[in-house]
Amino acid sequence: MRALVVGNTDGIGLALTRHLLSEGWTVAGISRRAASLDHAAYEHFVADVAVDPLPAVGEVDLCVYAAGIGEPLDLADLGEQTAALRVNLLGAALVAESVLPGMIARGSGHFVGLSSLSDILVTPAAPGYAASKAGLTSYLLSLGKALRPHGVAVTAVRFGFVDTKMAKAPVTPLKISVEQAVDVLMRAVDKRPAVVSYPRRMAVAARLLSGFSRR
Repeated sequence: MRALVVGNTDGIGLALTRHLLSEGWTVAGISRRAASLDHAAYEHFVADVAVDPLPAVGEVDLCVYAAGIGEPLDLADLGEQTAALRVNLLGAALVAESVLPGMIARGSGHFVGLSSLSDILVTPAAPGYAASKAGLTSYLLSLGKALRPHGVAVTAVRFGFVDTKMAKAPVTPLKISVEQAVDVLMRAVDKRPAVVSYPRRMAVAARLLSGFSRR
């Protein structure tokens, strides 16, 4: 089995890549920086998928879009919010545009995108991040319905706080480890659900907060 992991020089993407390799997968990785991984079944490509053409990685059975950025709102620099939309949403769409036609032609494959439980929040703290994740979840769920009859699965994985550099909030309730996140992802690879929301208690809290955030 061959996988493509986009955004894998650190955090969830790196941990997932290592896990897949340990399970006997052949893995290609794409990120904006060189990789520290050295494995006979791994090849790395340096590219910004939101800007550069996607490298020719060949056919893949699984594609995981793990790239993501997010900065607190600075009204003097709205470009950071635009960058979040570009990387988190447009980058995922461009990767899907590249890999899904091959999956459709073969009648098999799985595309997984790492979204966030913040996709239902209206937040002045990081509007670009929240909006990009809202768009990503919607896009993946819609694609999944369209592709299911063609044998291709699409999964949106909505995480709460994960112990990575992205967890920048002053308070990070129910934060999970990277290893827990990888376990969730591997269950999604096995079961191929349309959406995973984890932790469940955080998902419930996010739904409750979403009502207050829109007032």
